[in-house]
Amino acid sequence: MKGVSCIITAAGKNRRMREDLHNKGKKIEHKLLLKIKEEPILTCTVKKALKTSLNECIVVLGHFMNELYPSLEVLTDSRLKLIENPNVDVELSQTLLNGVLNAKCDYCLCLAGDQPTVTEKTMQNLINHLLNSSDPENTVTILARGKTGLLNSVNGLGMPFACHSSLLEHYLEGEEDNMNPILRKMIADGVSFYGVQGQNESELININRYDDYLNVLRLLNVKK
Repeated sequence: MKGVSCIITAAGKNRRMREDLHNKGKKIEHKLLLKIKEEPILTCTVKKALKTSLNECIVVLGHFMNELYPSLEVLTDSRLKLIENPNVDVELSQTLLNGVLNAKCDYCLCLAGDQPTVTEKTMQNLINHLLNSSDPENTVTILARGKTGLLNSVNGLGMPFACHSSLLEHYLEGEEDNMNPILRKMIADGVSFYGVQGQNESELININRYDDYLNVLRLLNVKK
């Protein structure tokens, strides 16, 4: 159907954050449950996505799903849909594919659960630039990390991005990898990539390490 499905991946092993917390002598907890302004990171990410013109918001769970469910069950928006990876030991590409296969809309906005700093304005810009492009079925709009506009390279780029669901399904099928190698295949095959300017530097941070979390708090001027 016409419209946009947001797919938020929240299925990882949390290995790097657990390692950091252990080395720092801190309580071991899931990175997506660390707080920003009294709310878990995952909750913040989903709430921002739900402020855009989405038809549905799919959160894909895997490792530690039972720990993450309570942070999502407090959200009552009818567009929110929680699904699980049949096999938790898969790479990001298969988690994203699981979301795509469960999406009901023609277009997908893809976002990682550890990206709570991506603003709803940037998410909406990704959607708008895609839908208004000359060839939306063969275009990927992606948060720029440097050059904006039409791109000739996607090195270093990843989520968030938006594209047609059939494009994702084609390139994710059978892949067991992170997103950048797959994006490189897409651009090599002639898929158009358009870099969308972000709102601030914090949007470029994925919270993988404890220092990433502290950096986000600093940039958002939030006390721990």
